[in-house]
Amino acid sequence: MQAARIVGIGIQAGKTLNETVWENTTIRRPHRAQAPVKEGPRSNEDIRSPKVQLIDAEGQNLGIMETAQAMALAAEAGFDLVEIAANNDPPICKILDLGRFKYQAQKKAAEQRKKQKTQEVKEIKMRPNIDTHDYEVKMRQVKKFLDEGDKVKLTMRFRGREMAHQELGLEVLIKVREEIEDISKVESEPKLEGRQMMMVVSPR
Repeated sequence: MQAARIVGIGIQAGKTLNETVWENTTIRRPHRAQAPVKEGPRSNEDIRSPKVQLIDAEGQNLGIMETAQAMALAAEAGFDLVEIAANNDPPICKILDLGRFKYQAQKKAAEQRKKQKTQEVKEIKMRPNIDTHDYEVKMRQVKKFLDEGDKVKLTMRFRGREMAHQELGLEVLIKVREEIEDISKVESEPKLEGRQMMMVVSPR
């Protein structure tokens, strides 16, 4: 009987097939992921400078000292040593509550994002013969959009014979304008375009 031939692997003398396959197998180590980057200012042991200019928890400037000494003072006060001006030489550090500091920084960033919100134009459609319930629902939407900082385009649609009574639609838009005049300003007065009358208001 013809002996089986192993293609690509030469069996070394005195070794089994399994031992030879093991030696010829390339073992790849798992990719070593980079350490996660910490967000926010450096604090405590992460501060790299050997010396810092220290401000205590009361806001008093204690001058330049060894970082280790500053950390000891922070620990003694029950707080953290936080780098608040890394570009200074030496960096300025302050003794404070790191958790509270991060919370206030996140809150401030959220407020800035809110101020930078892109203003949108929201459209509210109405009819000249709108009933009281629908009118109240539409007005809640108008006020909500204005509170969120968006402009509101009020569109009054006329159908069929309603075109002969455009004054009814105008009366509704004037009523809307008067109801929200304390929280909005009119950017575009009611004007007729085809079979629609439109008015644009924006937050004050």
